[in-house]
Amino acid sequence: MGLFPAFANTETDRTPRPLAERMRPQTLEEFVGQEHLLGPGKPLRTQIERDALSSMILWGPPGCGKTTLARIIARMTKSEFVPFSAVLAGIKEIKDVMAVAEKLRHHGRRTVVFIDEVHRFNKAQQDAFLPHVETGSIILIGATTENPSFEVIAPLLSRTRVHMLRPFSAEQIAELLRRALADAERGLATQKIEIAGELLTRIAVFADGDARAAYNTLEAVALGTRPDADGRRAISQETLQDVLQRKMLQYDKSGEEHFNLISALHKSVRNSDPDATLYWLARMLEAGEAPLYIARRLVRMASEDVGLADPNALPITIAAMQAVDFVGVPEGNLALAEAAVYLSLAPKSNALYVGYGEAQQDTQKTVAEPVPLHLRNAVTGLMKDVGYGKGYQYAHDAEEKVTSMPCLPPGLRDRTYYRPTAQGFEQRLRQRMEEIRRIKAKGPEKPQP
Repeated sequence: MGLFPAFANTETDRTPRPLAERMRPQTLEEFVGQEHLLGPGKPLRTQIERDALSSMILWGPPGCGKTTLARIIARMTKSEFVPFSAVLAGIKEIKDVMAVAEKLRHHGRRTVVFIDEVHRFNKAQQDAFLPHVETGSIILIGATTENPSFEVIAPLLSRTRVHMLRPFSAEQIAELLRRALADAERGLATQKIEIAGELLTRIAVFADGDARAAYNTLEAVALGTRPDADGRRAISQETLQDVLQRKMLQYDKSGEEHFNLISALHKSVRNSDPDATLYWLARMLEAGEAPLYIARRLVRMASEDVGLADPNALPITIAAMQAVDFVGVPEGNLALAEAAVYLSLAPKSNALYVGYGEAQQDTQKTVAEPVPLHLRNAVTGLMKDVGYGKGYQYAHDAEEKVTSMPCLPPGLRDRTYYRPTAQGFEQRLRQRMEEIRRIKAKGPEKPQP
């Protein structure tokens, strides 16, 4: 029996364990992903290898390896590993474990206390760990999917180092699944599973960065496939669809179909076709495309294809991006649909897109002329003496709030970059620009007294 029977390690449990639990990496070499933290020479890996641990918070989305990493750290540093759950542990349990950890420390043994979902611990529970973290009686490793800045009390946060873990890529999850299929001891190799690489990729894509979800799906599909006479389990697309409870759409998040569909969505918006816009949007979302990727593309469409023909287009797409980030899927899908349809029905103008492109080309192809002296601020006496600010005309002093003062460098004085169309709000902007040209053509205007 361990020193912490109330928190016994489940690794010694002989009851059947889920595939995700069986396939947990045991060493850093088996661990996939998080290269920014665990790559050769990275600070956290160096800490682990040198056995120079300090308390830390592992912050990342579900299924990205927080618990696994904590167990590896405890194993590599030969520490007692005590997992806590905010649902099961109270102040009394915390104090009991801390007392044992303190005794172990006096005998040269270290305790790693792992707090899963640390954001669910209340202030009193978090306070109970403070003195033990401060004295070094324990190494505290907290795991959270929430921003520690808001969910962890400041005194505890100041005594820990926060490490951000990233969701697994589809490629990394596919590699983990291939390992499970090839592993006879912990994985599924003995079940003789046959699955096409495309279907394995679909599982990885639908997992959306969550390795645990991918393992669970693969295991469910394997269990739901009847073996043939030779004991082989050939997983079909239909079986996978049944497990996922959704139609499998042809899609590759990093391949040609990805670009084909976003192209179809963009061009449907540009061509003011709301029905096609909704269809291609649904195709992408239902196939597992990241909603924030679509949101970013809608923001681009708002500036590139609508522009100032409808100034509301950009804030509406930004709001949709924030909404989908806030509520997630599937609820956020409607926010994307709202923004996409708005863009498709909005008046169109690429005047901003063309104008910025021309200005960008001029910065590359023409001499970088100095800022004209009259546009410079004379913040010192010397600057004023050499002519900084000389000839500057303050527009607010003019009756019509416009002066004839040139603002482009001399070599580009006649350039026109922004040419508004007659669409939507840009029609008013074009009228305003014509009015400004007439005012400037009058020549210098005397300031009001």
